[in-house]
Amino acid sequence: MPISNQDIKHIFERLRSGVVPARGLEAFAVGIDRSRTEIKRQLDLVSNNEGGFKFLRGGYGCGKTFLSRLALLAAQSQGFATSFVVVSDNDLHFHKFDDVYRKVVQELGTSECERGALGFIIDRWIGRVEAALIAGGADPDNSDFDEKVEKRIEEDLTFLTRGKAPQDMIRVLRWIFKLKQNNETENASALISWLSGSSNIAANLLRIAGIRGRIGSNEAMDYLQGILAITKAAGYKGLVIAIDEVETILRMRTNIRSQSLNGIRQICDAADSYPGLLWIFTGTPEFFDTNRGVAGLAPLHARLRLIQNGNFASPRQPQLVLTPFDAERLKELALKLRELYPTDDRSQLNTKVTPEFIDLLVEKVTEGFAGDVGIVPREFLRAFVTILDLTSTEPTFDPMTDSGYNLDLNSEELG
Repeated sequence: MPISNQDIKHIFERLRSGVVPARGLEAFAVGIDRSRTEIKRQLDLVSNNEGGFKFLRGGYGCGKTFLSRLALLAAQSQGFATSFVVVSDNDLHFHKFDDVYRKVVQELGTSECERGALGFIIDRWIGRVEAALIAGGADPDNSDFDEKVEKRIEEDLTFLTRGKAPQDMIRVLRWIFKLKQNNETENASALISWLSGSSNIAANLLRIAGIRGRIGSNEAMDYLQGILAITKAAGYKGLVIAIDEVETILRMRTNIRSQSLNGIRQICDAADSYPGLLWIFTGTPEFFDTNRGVAGLAPLHARLRLIQNGNFASPRQPQLVLTPFDAERLKELALKLRELYPTDDRSQLNTKVTPEFIDLLVEKVTEGFAGDVGIVPREFLRAFVTILDLTSTEPTFDPMTDSGYNLDLNSEELG
């Protein structure tokens, strides 16, 4: 599938900042065919109404964020809605399921709506509800049609969630429809924000809608089940949620860390109850193997324990092991980016940024690291994109003599 010029610009703008792009990743994905095959297997399972989870395991620079974002793009291309959440110290504790719910729903996206897609999904679902009523003989011009839509909203959501949809959720959805029909879009948007987990909603609007307070931790996962049901009823195959940098939990206070790990255990245990939902977590070996992490919580460790036979680990286990970059893979990546780079003079770019230069650059980067480039790919790519930029914009720039190999590594990357 051809990549758009806008996505190409997005890729290089993000790489200049040392950040994984959100789009266009398939254009320069190298050396991860085995991992992509397992992600595809997971998506196939979930599209057939399984519920599941997968943990991407790898050290710094192994491409965990890259693969999780690539998985979401693959999911969207197959008709899933997705959500990408980065764990932070302050506002995402896994034992507080309202935290998890709020972050997931606020980052909800589809192929048509990149972020904040809940309102879009609800509109699409209600449109299908209306179409089903009309197909069943209801007249959309009759004065009672809207009332029939509201009733069907409640019936469908109750049926789809097997009665687990909270009553406040049903009331809010009926009121969202009612307000939109009355062209009160601002109030309808406010209720969508409430349904997304926001607590900053006018009290009088909550009273009008007949709901009390905010979504709490005890009922948040029932709300998530409702969101999943609506998403599928709107025509999507399901929902794929990526939780990035879960090792951040290790920096939290002991009690918070322990409770968060147990929250993850509860999410994994309940996965079967959410058909059509796939959780993808990314974490470092330290998160999985130390007593401060998964290994310190026996029930979670029993579920996620990595089984290895010699140097082999099946990718179908709960943990999918990602391997560090090597020099050959980094060179292949650089060549792909060179061909992707937007320029009016490709011959100059190819003449100056040669495979031989890339070899030298990789060799220089890995000096002192025994050829291990797993710790530096992000900074390598920043430097490489800068070289592409200079070659494109400075006619006299010669990478071989003028680049200086200025690859500044931070303390984390230096180990």
